[in-house]
Amino acid sequence: MAPVPDTRPSLVLRLRDTRDQQAWTTFLEIYQPLIYRLIRTRHVQDADAREITQEVLLAVAGSIDRWEVDPGRGTFRGWLSTITRNLVVNFLIRQSRHPRGRGDADFQQVMVDLPAPEGDESALFDLEQRRQVFRWAADRIRNEFRESHWLAFWRTAVEGHPVADVARELQISTGLIYVSRNRVMKRLREKVEEFEKKDVR
Repeated sequence: MAPVPDTRPSLVLRLRDTRDQQAWTTFLEIYQPLIYRLIRTRHVQDADAREITQEVLLAVAGSIDRWEVDPGRGTFRGWLSTITRNLVVNFLIRQSRHPRGRGDADFQQVMVDLPAPEGDESALFDLEQRRQVFRWAADRIRNEFRESHWLAFWRTAVEGHPVADVARELQISTGLIYVSRNRVMKRLREKVEEFEKKDVR
């Protein structure tokens, strides 16, 4: 599948309008599960991860009007990754019960102003975003295909089962599996490109 691009500036800028429900819906479909999974990689339990996810989303909603498209300051994904990382760190500090002044307003501003993270953490965020966009696209196109064609794609291309085994299981030819995979992959690429290009009207 083609690599997933950076979040469209048009979508990000539309998030500044809190009444733009479609922009926020698309944003939440992609980023809420992504943020949650990233928090869980820090060994934060489910309930706490959900709470921190909400804190991240509130921080984004409260500071999106200050985010600018500026290559010198990094991408939107980098900015979002920084906010997520800092709220997780803040949570872990609270959990460890080490006294530390939070200064919520100042802390939020520092979070917004920090540069994008580098290295492994940024790469993890990018990988998780690619996975989430894949899930988002797959969820939207699945009903466009017969169940056997979808399963032929999913079990061989995603789960990695041998084509011959899946053909026997689904009682279809190996040729149909390859045709199904190609058709589904083509449609997935189109859906991902739609996410890239769409101005979420």
